[in-house]
Amino acid sequence: MRRVLEPLAVLACVLLVVGGGIWYYVAYAPAISQETVLYVPSKASYRQVCDSLRKAGFVNDYRFDLLAKIRKYPYYVKPGRYILTEGASTSKVVDKLRSGAQDEVHLHFGRVRCLADLAAKVGRQIEADSAALMALFTHPVRLGSFMLDGRPLTYETALACFIPNTYYIHWNTTPEKFLSRMIYEQENFWNDARRAKAESLKMNPLEVITLASIVELETNRQDEKADIASVYLNRLRRGIPLQADPTVKFAVGDPTLRRILKVHLKTDSPYNTYLYRGLPPGPVCTPSAASIDAVLADKKTSYLYFCAREDFSGYHAFASNLSAHNANARRYHRALNERKIR
Repeated sequence: MRRVLEPLAVLACVLLVVGGGIWYYVAYAPAISQETVLYVPSKASYRQVCDSLRKAGFVNDYRFDLLAKIRKYPYYVKPGRYILTEGASTSKVVDKLRSGAQDEVHLHFGRVRCLADLAAKVGRQIEADSAALMALFTHPVRLGSFMLDGRPLTYETALACFIPNTYYIHWNTTPEKFLSRMIYEQENFWNDARRAKAESLKMNPLEVITLASIVELETNRQDEKADIASVYLNRLRRGIPLQADPTVKFAVGDPTLRRILKVHLKTDSPYNTYLYRGLPPGPVCTPSAASIDAVLADKKTSYLYFCAREDFSGYHAFASNLSAHNANARRYHRALNERKIR
């Protein structure tokens, strides 16, 4: 009897070792030859995931198929962006995908001049494309269901939700969730100190952001933003039209204009602050936090006018009366003509 059992025991050990080796190879041997970013779209099927892995160069994808089915992954496909590290085993890959432990996108956008530009930039970084984002931004009912500072959003005010920055966000974020996240970030930005400063200006956050968007487009020089803001605040207080060139460019629909001509100033639009007093209906770009804080700083000056310096340094010449401003403007326009800038 012992002679029969001993060979069986040896065979069992051999089978155990061989089976263990096969299992190790299937589950724990390195399966990713180089770091791979895998995108699993919403409503993707298990087969689509397998195809994507194959295209990404997944080593021996039959191992993935075997282990995935053992762990019932085909029934638990979760969308998202997944970073598969070099040398990761099949087991780690399956477990990561099955759990939905996706890696966030570092979503970045800087200054943009309109919702379409924003949608284009964001749509290149998350699953929702620009068309899906614009479908939300241009739908009055859907957009109006969102509130910013207690007010329903409109197409004109929606740009105020977005502060240029880098945000960590899931790739498969829907347009609605993206907008909700931006509103959340905006409301966090408006802490008690900033709200108190806005109240001292007798302005609400939307009005501050709208004015800051003009300041943002008037200068790239951080150290003069407060001076630019003071000009417009002084004009608002005195009931003088803002006469802000960025609002005319927005009204015309051409942000590339180098010179504002009389024909542009006649554009009938509520954004044309040469024709209409007060602030435009909403921001003309997404202002930076620095521009918003420049408005809130409420720098005390007597300035009512400014124009670009004739040295093209990016800085501006400020004036408290029209005659001084006209002298500054003549010098600048002379410089433009000399350089044949039209």
